[in-house]
Amino acid sequence: MRNLVNCLSAVRRLWLIRRVKSLPRRRFLGAAAAGAAALSTLRSFAADSAAGSAGRIIKLGLIGCGGYGLTDVRAALKAGGVEVVALCDIDSENLAKVGAEVQKLQGKPARGYKLYEELLAHPGLEAVIIATPPHWHALQLIAAVNRGLDVYCEKPLSYDVREGRAMVEAAERSGRTVQIGFQRRQSPAFQAVRQFIAEGRLGRVVQAEAQIFYTAGVLSNAPQPPPASLDWDLWCGPGPLLPYSPQVGHRNWRLEKSSGQGHLYDWGIHLVDAARTILGVPAPRAVSASGGIFHLAGKITTPDTLTAQFEFERCPLTWRHRLWGAEEHTPEVNNGIFFYGEKGTVFVTDARWSFTPRGKNAERQWHEAKADMGQLHMQEFLEAVRQRRPAPCGIADAHLSTTTVKLGMVAYEAGVRIAWDAAKEEVIGNPAAAKWVRRDYRKPWVHPGRA
Repeated sequence: MRNLVNCLSAVRRLWLIRRVKSLPRRRFLGAAAAGAAALSTLRSFAADSAAGSAGRIIKLGLIGCGGYGLTDVRAALKAGGVEVVALCDIDSENLAKVGAEVQKLQGKPARGYKLYEELLAHPGLEAVIIATPPHWHALQLIAAVNRGLDVYCEKPLSYDVREGRAMVEAAERSGRTVQIGFQRRQSPAFQAVRQFIAEGRLGRVVQAEAQIFYTAGVLSNAPQPPPASLDWDLWCGPGPLLPYSPQVGHRNWRLEKSSGQGHLYDWGIHLVDAARTILGVPAPRAVSASGGIFHLAGKITTPDTLTAQFEFERCPLTWRHRLWGAEEHTPEVNNGIFFYGEKGTVFVTDARWSFTPRGKNAERQWHEAKADMGQLHMQEFLEAVRQRRPAPCGIADAHLSTTTVKLGMVAYEAGVRIAWDAAKEEVIGNPAAAKWVRRDYRKPWVHPGRA
């Protein structure tokens, strides 16, 4: 199998070299995008070969039967070489719906559990997908790797920084394969831009900007009894016990401070992670943020408008989001990243990217680059499990991206620029802001990180 992958990599390099040498300068960018697409094809072929040579089916479990949990299961079944044997959710209605869909997709039932501890003890289980809200990730991932299971965990990695560090240490001690759900690392567009910048074609990158503008839907936030199928106390778990409302419950927890921590933390993390990966930078040295709840006041508990400045060693990265407008004004760039360099400007989003050289009336060059990022990311995880090696999107690097957006929310809550000691993972010179890197757990749950 290793010889096959090496052969495919050599073929790809030779193809790219010959193509680039034969192309005019203007057409080189198209070749780069095509090369990224070719890499995805070769990766898919190599993964299929790995599954065939392994000759076994991975027994898989799912913790969290919400919308994205089912999406991840579909990606795993589409990638092939798995059997979903166990499902877990504290909402019996969610559990039944996903159970019926899994049986339809694979032709076999999966056993249902309410408690994740019971699922982790399922006979023959080898790996789990964790797709619960992030305030539950730490306890579930640590318990899984401690039982010798491999883990695919959705982003954000953790709710707070101390949880994330405890998760990294537990995963490293266990030696298990852990992949975090930053699916945009599989985007041929982002991969092409990373290569473009690494080759110096943008020159020195002076600044980066990531943004998303869209209209957020909100539901009623009036306290009411939870659905009979839902154990709401257990849903809140180690976080504070909130009054139930449709706006805080299933799929809407993202804009709630106690669970999802807002749009930067829940969705912006994808673009922050992509920017970090493209630039090759670790955690920021300092962060500042400002914003507020201007349009959705009284409906959500996190900012509907936010600007955060992350001061990385290489260059600053600015994040902006607005949950109530601007997408209609510039829809072509409402979701993506700008890189401003000495030689021009790059913009990249999920399935396309552009380069605009410096100079008056410069021609903007657009490139399409599509892929099934969810399937590729899950396939990458399953291949790593079969080969007993670390996953490419590992937990330590995912912890850096999660820490970055957490610091953005810390700076917003503190209302000041905060300096960050990355080695000690501590806020420098601001004891009040430093308290935000760790949240006390509600009893009887015990926080896994240091105080």
